[in-house]
Amino acid sequence: MIIIGEKINSTLKAVRPAIENYDAEVIKNLAKAQTDAGATYIDVNAGMFLHDEPERVQWLVETIQSAVSTPLCIDSPRATAIEAGCKYNKNGKPIINSLTDEKERYDEILPIVLKYNTGIVALCMDDNGMPEDAEGRIRIGERLINKLAKEGVKHEDIYIDPLVRPIGTGSHYGLAAIETIRTIKKNFPEVHIACGLSNVSFGLPNRKLINQTFLVAAIAAGMDGAILDPLDKKIMAFVYASEALTGADDFCVTYLEKFREGLLD
Repeated sequence: MIIIGEKINSTLKAVRPAIENYDAEVIKNLAKAQTDAGATYIDVNAGMFLHDEPERVQWLVETIQSAVSTPLCIDSPRATAIEAGCKYNKNGKPIINSLTDEKERYDEILPIVLKYNTGIVALCMDDNGMPEDAEGRIRIGERLINKLAKEGVKHEDIYIDPLVRPIGTGSHYGLAAIETIRTIKKNFPEVHIACGLSNVSFGLPNRKLINQTFLVAAIAAGMDGAILDPLDKKIMAFVYASEALTGADDFCVTYLEKFREGLLD
């Protein structure tokens, strides 16, 4: 399972002051803690700093890399910040988060993907917006896969985001995301899924319960990547148990290792 650790994000109240004040120790400790907890990638987001985001991203990238060798996921709505992250990246192949099939966004992000040979999170939306149903999302996702492949991006470097929306605002949104995951993974088995979990429970009580249940259902449908908090031991326990149940963990080796480490209590 590809785990993108979400904790170094300027939208988080506990993290934003550290970025604002260039508090390197806080950032280093978060990077180390997420790596130790099983993060495959560390998300890097300074999007709240509109006026100097590229410089903040550069500082974050260099600070994280001084603490861990974990690859990075450069996360921003602005191409200039994404390029700054890629330019100063030294921790192997990064992932860019994200690209859509909106013409303007596609045209500004694709050259960065190709220039730095990165992975790319591709969102199932286009110039008409975010489809309500699975069919629309599947159509956009498959179109993006084919377009990126034509440009030379390998399937294994593509991470489809099915766009999870709050089930409290539409009872069909959970099923739409799960069906998108199932179909795209079936048709393109080498393409990854990079799913953000927390949106599914927005506005509902006991959000962790919804997130955990959705995680299990999504893994059963073929999800092999998630943007989540690896410091949440309960959600990570659900990851290991779900992988064991779906055959992604041969002979339950990882599950048994994590049990012996005391991480499945």
